[in-house]
Amino acid sequence: MDGPVIVGADGSAEAMNAVEWAALEADRWALPLHIVHALRHAHVGGIQTAEWLPPGPVGDARRIVAQAEERAREVCPGLTVRAGIFDEAPVECLVSASDSAGLVVVGGRGHGATAGLLLGSVSGAVAARAKCPITVVRRHRQDGQAWIVVGLGHSTASPQVLDYAFDEARRRDSGVAVVHAWICPRNESATAHTGQYDEARDARRRRAQQWLDESVAEAVGRHEGVPVRSYAVEGLAGDVLTEASREAGLLVIGGHSRHAQTVGQLGNVGHRVLG
Repeated sequence: MDGPVIVGADGSAEAMNAVEWAALEADRWALPLHIVHALRHAHVGGIQTAEWLPPGPVGDARRIVAQAEERAREVCPGLTVRAGIFDEAPVECLVSASDSAGLVVVGGRGHGATAGLLLGSVSGAVAARAKCPITVVRRHRQDGQAWIVVGLGHSTASPQVLDYAFDEARRRDSGVAVVHAWICPRNESATAHTGQYDEARDARRRRAQQWLDESVAEAVGRHEGVPVRSYAVEGLAGDVLTEASREAGLLVIGGHSRHAQTVGQLGNVGHRVLG
């Protein structure tokens, strides 16, 4: 990973959790941490969150970044930390910062009555447009050895996604659980009338597991010593990965090509998992 770890701070408890997570991540990778706060209103999908511009915005912004910087230094005393206030909307600020960042970190929810919309509005929009890996911190797990879960699909099975997950696992002294979701078309499923086990489903399960094992094999060879398990699970990808993430230290999913017919770079599965 090259470039600093950048985290957005808006004064919310969720953002402060993200600051803590980002500080630990920067420390693992021996990278500096940059804390950013955006002054302007957030515009996401036509929604204007006026709460981003409180009375005395500059004074409040200074207090927010000072508190975030203090928290980061408490978590990792030797960490190089910088903080900045930018006259931009939060989404534009973080997307712009992602050009030179190694990682952008945001909280799952922010301030304001509309903050729960669109994956916490800012976090969802940044995840869809960022130029570098992005972490959305939904809850801060203290168990640093919890396994890394990586979702692998036919359209997102890139070596970079697997390498990122394995690198994270090595730094955390944990393992990687690779999950691939598959479904059996309705016309191949067993019927309630026959009550028989569906051989087509069994065949699809075997093919899914074979594809997964073959897709992971090269990454396993590149990262010897990192424990790995692979699971082909029947179900919709968003549901399967949401369930798999419950006890994970980190969930890694790949983005889509910007030319793909999908919901931004994040994709439908990413929106489902983060939502």
